[in-house]
Amino acid sequence: MAANVMEIYGSKVFNEHVMKERLPSATYKSLKDTLHKGAPLDIEVANVVASVMKRWAMELGATHYTHWFQPLTGITSEKHDGFVSPVGDGTAIMEFSGKELVRGEPDASSFPSGGLRATCEARGYTAWDPTSYAFVKDDVLCIPTAFVSYTGEALDKKTPLLRSMKALSIQARRILKLFGKDTDYVSTTVGPEQEYFLIPKEDYEKRQDLILTGRTLFGAPAAKGQELEEHYFGTIRPRVSAFMKELDDVLWELGVPAKTKHNEVAPCQHELAPIFDTSNVAIDHNLLTMEMMQKLAPKYGLVCLLHEKPFEGVNGSGKHNNWSMSTSKENLLDPGDTPMENLQFLVFLAAVIKAVDEYADLLRTSVATPGNDHRLGANEAPPAIISIFVGEELEAVIDAIASDSPYAGPMRMKMDLGVDVLPKFSKDTTDRNRTSPFAFTGNKFEFRMPGSHENLSDANTILNTAVAKELKGYADELEGAEDFTSAVIALVKRTIRDHRRVIFNGDGYSAEWEIEAERRGLPNKKYTPAALPALIAPKNIQLMEEFGVMTRTEMFSRYEVEMEHYAKIINIEALTMLEMARKQLLPAINAYMGQLAATINAKRAVSQSLSTRSETSTLEQLSKDADAMSDAVAHLAAAERTAQSLTDMTKKANAFHDSVLPAMDVLRAAADNAETICGEEYWPLPSYSQMLYYVEG
Repeated sequence: MAANVMEIYGSKVFNEHVMKERLPSATYKSLKDTLHKGAPLDIEVANVVASVMKRWAMELGATHYTHWFQPLTGITSEKHDGFVSPVGDGTAIMEFSGKELVRGEPDASSFPSGGLRATCEARGYTAWDPTSYAFVKDDVLCIPTAFVSYTGEALDKKTPLLRSMKALSIQARRILKLFGKDTDYVSTTVGPEQEYFLIPKEDYEKRQDLILTGRTLFGAPAAKGQELEEHYFGTIRPRVSAFMKELDDVLWELGVPAKTKHNEVAPCQHELAPIFDTSNVAIDHNLLTMEMMQKLAPKYGLVCLLHEKPFEGVNGSGKHNNWSMSTSKENLLDPGDTPMENLQFLVFLAAVIKAVDEYADLLRTSVATPGNDHRLGANEAPPAIISIFVGEELEAVIDAIASDSPYAGPMRMKMDLGVDVLPKFSKDTTDRNRTSPFAFTGNKFEFRMPGSHENLSDANTILNTAVAKELKGYADELEGAEDFTSAVIALVKRTIRDHRRVIFNGDGYSAEWEIEAERRGLPNKKYTPAALPALIAPKNIQLMEEFGVMTRTEMFSRYEVEMEHYAKIINIEALTMLEMARKQLLPAINAYMGQLAATINAKRAVSQSLSTRSETSTLEQLSKDADAMSDAVAHLAAAERTAQSLTDMTKKANAFHDSVLPAMDVLRAAADNAETICGEEYWPLPSYSQMLYYVEG
């Protein structure tokens, strides 16, 4: 099996191994300079690469190519063009030029732009990202690309990400040069841990809410939830295991370094974690992973749910973003054995702390979605307050720096497990704090707020740019210092003292922390319409413009797109609830009440002495629930109409949050109560018990 893995890994990827093997040496050298040093790509080189890439793809069965890009919807898009080119004698040849490789012109009119262009201005351009390898999928050569408007504004998630990576590299190299190190490039790396649910396909197909919205809008809790804590790391169901094995094979063929798989906390919830990679590549891989999960699951009679909260009352799904900075020789967030003496590490650590504190509001926007609102701060995911966990040892270092007190590093505690045959080992001083939104975990920061369905480009774009900003300030200050070491120590000390408030190693789920965070002045934007205005705050626009990552126009466009997206999602959910309540649930309740009433009348016809107390009690309660549902339907319909009629997008999004969501909650409460007493054969929706605790056939 190991030999088979090595044979298939990257077999559908035009990677450096393939390039070196197939490209002329001069072409390969030129392309390698583009890949690793950011050198411009010559069109003659592109022509050679395109010809070789086409032949390679055709050998794998490809007949078409596509520029694979990430519009502001957050998912991926593709338009397939054939290699085929007819010639005059009725035959055809297969063509693919350097120009077609490097640039495409898809119609941009139907993608969200937030006012960047009118519908009549349809032209958009895709531009090849050569640092993310092309691959073959479904007999199509997929070329990862950026996507911009006719006038050059970014219409996608990738373009700002690439700009932010370049900005951070430039500033990090300045810092490293001060430490006597010359390097060509500093990469940011990401390792995304993808959570997801798998449920039976036959149940999914009976639930309009799952089909249209990705989450259950109705559903009484199962008698058993996740309280027994038996699913986490538990034995994987045979059907799920078979799915995971094929998913590994598919991802390995595509060069996705899938590494770890296991059951998660909630029933039917699972996780896949890859090995980290350069940020844009890792994010491309994550988008591919989500696509393959959803494509492959039906083959096993399953459906993959990537919504952040598909089921009420059990944990939702996130996507931990493990972020770091590195050169080809070292991880810049690796403290080594003595972090107090490691000035370089402390400089980069201080820059991250300062960046997260100063731009927490902007970082919060990157995880603000309707789905994620259901999990943040719900005792299953980090709160909406952004704080940093650093662990015991680093906190001691930080406190020593801030207070000018001597630091005595704690001895690495030996863990003795009390059984002779078990090994003794040193305790990791960073521990793990699952309640922290931004945790230092040894040589990286784990940003735990992103939701499972999100494109991680936004979070990493903001994080990269904010850290670049702080590194630039540090470099400007240190490059003119007479005593470099003293200046570095003073800079780190000042940063720690000024931004100590963002460091918190305690329980982020606790009510006490919310009070303490407010006292410290940390922002706490609990829902999407409250968080998104930070996108257009002057300090945040200034940040993005200073480093050429996004213009003011591009920032405002994203604000408009995200506000509109929020309103549309809640509107779809509200309309789906109304349709299900009117056409499925109320008719089912009424039918069961009719049966109860008929039973009562039949008993009384036989004998007035026969008890009808059970039927009468259930009938009375169901009648109350039906009335409550009917009232709630009317109230929700009115709230939806009012919100939908608003033309100002900010007011509309807030109206959906303030008026429509509460009305949805009222309708759900009445329906869920009715489900608990309605006859099972009458209730039209698969229950939570049926979906989450299905029995293998």
